[in-house]
Amino acid sequence: MRTLIWSKTFVRALRRNIKKHPTVCKHIEETLKVLEENPFAPRLETHKLKGKLSGSWACSAGYDLRIVFDFVESEKQKEDDIFLLEIGTHEEVY
Repeated sequence: MRTLIWSKTFVRALRRNIKKHPTVCKHIEETLKVLEENPFAPRLETHKLKGKLSGSWACSAGYDLRIVFDFVESEKQKEDDIFLLEIGTHEEVY
């Protein structure tokens, strides 16, 4: 299992999204659990980003909610850890 590393930007955006839409909290929690276990699970629709976010990845956390993240080398495990960068609607994060 990979480790999720939460950036300050991600935490602020997460709080903002939960405050705006309290019903998405469960979807986000489930998505983060799946992301930790298998970041390429089909239900996440994980894809590599281009342009200004080139090198980063994104996955779906509900209808219009996206999580942007990077893979970072882990010192303890053979699998890379996941550095959570941003969460928000499609327009907010891209």
